[in-house]
Amino acid sequence: MAQAAIVGSTEQYNYAIIRKFTVMALVWGVLGMSAGIYIAAELAWPFLNFDIPAITFGRLRPVHTTLVIFGFGGSALFATSYYVVQRTCQTRLYSDWMANFTFWGWQIAVGLGALSYMAGYTQAREYAEFEWPIDLLIAVTWVIYLLLFVQTLRRRSQPHIYVANWFYLAFILATAMLHIFNNLAVPVSLFSLKSYSLFAGVQDAMTQWWYGHNAVGFFLTAAFLGMMYYFVPKQAQRPVYSYRLSIVHFWSLSFLYMWVGGHHLHWTALPDWTSTLAATFSIMLLLPSWGGMINGIMTLSGAWEKLRTDPIMLFLITALSFYGMSTFEGPLMSLKSVNALSHYTDWTIGHVHSGALGWVAMVTFGSFYHLIPRLYDTRIYSIRLIYVHFWLATVGILLYITAMWVAGIFQGLMLRSFDEYGNLAYTFVETVAFLHEPYVVRAIGGLFFISGLLVMIYNVIMTVRRASSETAELEARLAAKMARAEGQA
Repeated sequence: MAQAAIVGSTEQYNYAIIRKFTVMALVWGVLGMSAGIYIAAELAWPFLNFDIPAITFGRLRPVHTTLVIFGFGGSALFATSYYVVQRTCQTRLYSDWMANFTFWGWQIAVGLGALSYMAGYTQAREYAEFEWPIDLLIAVTWVIYLLLFVQTLRRRSQPHIYVANWFYLAFILATAMLHIFNNLAVPVSLFSLKSYSLFAGVQDAMTQWWYGHNAVGFFLTAAFLGMMYYFVPKQAQRPVYSYRLSIVHFWSLSFLYMWVGGHHLHWTALPDWTSTLAATFSIMLLLPSWGGMINGIMTLSGAWEKLRTDPIMLFLITALSFYGMSTFEGPLMSLKSVNALSHYTDWTIGHVHSGALGWVAMVTFGSFYHLIPRLYDTRIYSIRLIYVHFWLATVGILLYITAMWVAGIFQGLMLRSFDEYGNLAYTFVETVAFLHEPYVVRAIGGLFFISGLLVMIYNVIMTVRRASSETAELEARLAAKMARAEGQA
């Protein structure tokens, strides 16, 4: 029966591509988080910046962000979007070759990007540092992804497009637009990796943060909300609390996010009206963001006992809690008075990782625990290990973000303190010395978090092995049954 189910689902849906993206998400997650722990250790203990350029902080930091955001997060989004669009539309992906192209194009782009950083090739632009050949590969891959997703929606057997697909579609379309316009550049020559951006000065800064914050808004928020709107109701076995609220959530979020990137440029050469407008829209974002959080959490109405018995729901509800916290903290930090304290400090790092670890990673883990047994038509190997993973991850996140809040707020206060003569009360070196203990705690928190991921990978490997053994056992029984039938004939 297990084998028959696998064959049947493979004929109806393309699960092979989902399995490949799921595996690579976990691989990139381990590599990217390992790089993150090492650069955290380099900040806590500077002697770890050995005289090897490829592993210094300046080169490994973009490796960490690329592998975690685009490798881990991107592969998870490919996997879940392909699963959700097929299941909700009750149709197979439009094209197998297009799906395979997105897999290889994305993995090659992420791998080449990480290697190029370690070799010292970079545009030196925030969140958009790939050299132009890799940018072209990403653009082609992403356009094919968009075409594949839209064509799959068009051939759906259901008249209604489920809301999760709207979030995925917005993320795919917005990311394509952001990537193409932010990376408009003129190569020096066809055979040179060097290129010149079409923007300069304050226009370049505004373009980068229009891209940077909308990468957060659509790649790391809207896309994972698509994940939430499918996997939370499925795991809870309850309908979405309010479908109307989910539609309001979608349209208001999509409209407001495009305007807020300028709040990263308070107190700079950016025109004051532009940053004020960005802060205004940032405050307005609080309403749809919390509407989505409430919608997800209230989906558990009448099924709250699942939090005591289902560790997967623990991941998903904890992720929604961190989503709510991060989307409160973001608008708060966009206020100019708060930003004057928080900007250029580690408070921003704490805020980013509250969203990245607490929201993005936790909702991904919960979704994967729901998804993987269904991809292999078996039960998860160990429920107890899911609990172990949950607590390791939760403790790791709390250590990390608490350390960075302490580091950032005290850093900002020290840099703004004056003595009775009007001079700065602390030197910059004194603020650096203060950061040592929070940086050590941050590194420990990272170790807890990646330990949980390693537990998950072990659980997944054993689950896949169980599925393989069940399939082999079933095939042996079928062969024996056929042999007996032939003997009787």
